[in-house]
Amino acid sequence: MKLTRRTPLTLAVLAGLAWSAWHYLDLVHGDGLEPFTSDGCSAFPDGTIEFQDRWQRCCVAHDLAYWMGGTRAQREAADQALKQCVREVGEPQIAELMLQGVRVGGSPYWPATYRWGYGWPWPRGYAPLNREEKARVREELEEAAIDPAIPRPPALKGAAGTKTMTATP
Repeated sequence: MKLTRRTPLTLAVLAGLAWSAWHYLDLVHGDGLEPFTSDGCSAFPDGTIEFQDRWQRCCVAHDLAYWMGGTRAQREAADQALKQCVREVGEPQIAELMLQGVRVGGSPYWPATYRWGYGWPWPRGYAPLNREEKARVREELEEAAIDPAIPRPPALKGAAGTKTMTATP
């Protein structure tokens, strides 16, 4: 291989393509439910400069619902619960902005790590969880080190030891 000034750029592009292909295949051909992960409010701040985690609990509760996935109505309810939670911590304008962001960016059809149903292989779309999937979600939540004060998605209502999602931060 002849080295030129473009060689580092070519290698970087090839490495990026290889990483993207690997990540895509993992999203599509995953072997079931991935462990719960949360990055707080994703690309949005977790709070203000003064109170840096002011609405982070709202985002983690929202991430739980998004990780689990489900129907279109369940996604809309999760997004509205996020909005209400952020509003209740005293940030109504931020709440509206966040709602718009998750409605656009959280579609289950984007091959992204923050999409609706991101715990399952992509593309899952909008689909209710069956009994076995709900059991798998409960198992994962029992194993995960999640603050018990973080509300659980309403689709898990009735599960032992779970508190359902509310707007209270």
